[in-house]
Amino acid sequence: MSVSSNDVRHIAALSRLALPDERIDGIVADLNRILEHMDVLQNVNVSAVSLDPSDPSSHDPHLAAMRMRDDVPSPIPLHAERDSFAPEMRDGFFLVPRLATHESDDAEDGE
Repeated sequence: MSVSSNDVRHIAALSRLALPDERIDGIVADLNRILEHMDVLQNVNVSAVSLDPSDPSSHDPHLAAMRMRDDVPSPIPLHAERDSFAPEMRDGFFLVPRLATHESDDAEDGE
């Protein structure tokens, strides 16, 4: 199987991608190399490989010796009462300090 420049243009149109004509030849070559590599991988003999997870030969022997950590969820860092984030509230809104960059010498605070 190989990809043609018409295939690339069609896929780009379906994907709504703007594809300059000068890039099409490079993309065709790249896709054809990927497909050639997939053909090589399909010819690899994997009949001796077990896909049964209970079969010890299907696992990396080095992983069996590794000590696994306990699967304990860690606390959510921002899971706290909202008062701990901004202790002052007015009418259901957080009151936060004014940034120094937003203050000027002659501006009134408005409070």
